[in-house]
Amino acid sequence: MSPRPMKPRPQSHAVDSQGKPQSSGRRHLALRLDDAWLGFQTRLAIRRGRVETVIPYTGYGSTSWVRVLARVVRSDPRDAAGHAKPLQESMRGWRNFTSAPVANAAVQVTIAGTVHEVVADRGGVVDARIPVVLDAGWHTITLRSGESRIVEAPIEIVADDADFGVVSDIDDTVMVTALPRPFLAAWNTFVLNEHARTPTPGMAVLYERIARTAPSAPVLYLSTGAWNVAPTLSRFLSRNLYPAGPKLLTDWGPTPDRWFRSGQEHKRNSLERLAEEFPHIKWLLVGDDGQHDEAIYSEFAQRHPENVKAIAIRQLSAGEAVLAGGRSKSGGQPTPGVPWIYAPDGAGMSARLEELGVIRSEVRSADDPEEGEVGTASE
Repeated sequence: MSPRPMKPRPQSHAVDSQGKPQSSGRRHLALRLDDAWLGFQTRLAIRRGRVETVIPYTGYGSTSWVRVLARVVRSDPRDAAGHAKPLQESMRGWRNFTSAPVANAAVQVTIAGTVHEVVADRGGVVDARIPVVLDAGWHTITLRSGESRIVEAPIEIVADDADFGVVSDIDDTVMVTALPRPFLAAWNTFVLNEHARTPTPGMAVLYERIARTAPSAPVLYLSTGAWNVAPTLSRFLSRNLYPAGPKLLTDWGPTPDRWFRSGQEHKRNSLERLAEEFPHIKWLLVGDDGQHDEAIYSEFAQRHPENVKAIAIRQLSAGEAVLAGGRSKSGGQPTPGVPWIYAPDGAGMSARLEELGVIRSEVRSADDPEEGEVGTASE
């Protein structure tokens, strides 16, 4: 099954390899300031002997194409080897932010023995779609930038006949943040590592039941978090027994016309892209009622009812809702043919999804962990 043709996406204004902005006419003040900061970071990193390092992220694709995700930064040579295995690296998020990105880095991507050349954006982020011929399942690709170490990245190839998948929010959906939203990003990024984060009760068990009901269903984690924290999130999900899957994150930097990127637009655009890439998949959309998930999922379901199996919303506790800045005021708008379920935890969602036939009751065995045991998974 061939995907619908992808719409062209706007390209960011670029800077050269020394962090200097390329000439592109008048640009937004935020972008000019960001270019100046990037140039300073780059010069300082070079003087300190920092080396190009590729941080690989989990990619995905079909049997005819893959989406490769990674980031190229200048890091301490002693840390470079650690980035090759992000699940084993236990550094706090702030260290990911202190590494200078390598703007427009040329990256060699090797897939099934074939080398492809791709280019990172101005923030060092590689987000490339590459034609391939691969079987469904998990594959490993390698990436290298300049003289950097060769690193491996997992790629999930979705089967051509797959008709179901999961798109899940992260904060307050699979992990409990319990922090005011204005401080959440800074706290998670600069202070905590994955050992200090708390999984949402029952959600890992829910996702495991979904995976056993539909073994070929992809699970993607959609968040407004920055790419810098992807290794930390990967370790958190693995440690707490969530199914492996790509993380769809964003870059916090400015755009050509605004000071900050919109997290809501990132989620909307990511969902639209998935509808284009996998037109035959119906997604279970999982989020929380803290702010915008209900509205974003509702809009998507109204535009693409053929791509939505159900919408599952975790109800925050009264305390969590206060810290999140209140509950969504709009809620979900009418989405004919698309069921909505609400529950405070994974156990409640699991029961409702069983009623809808999304999960088969027989997939749960006596050996499954109880809801309270999910957060105590061994390292």
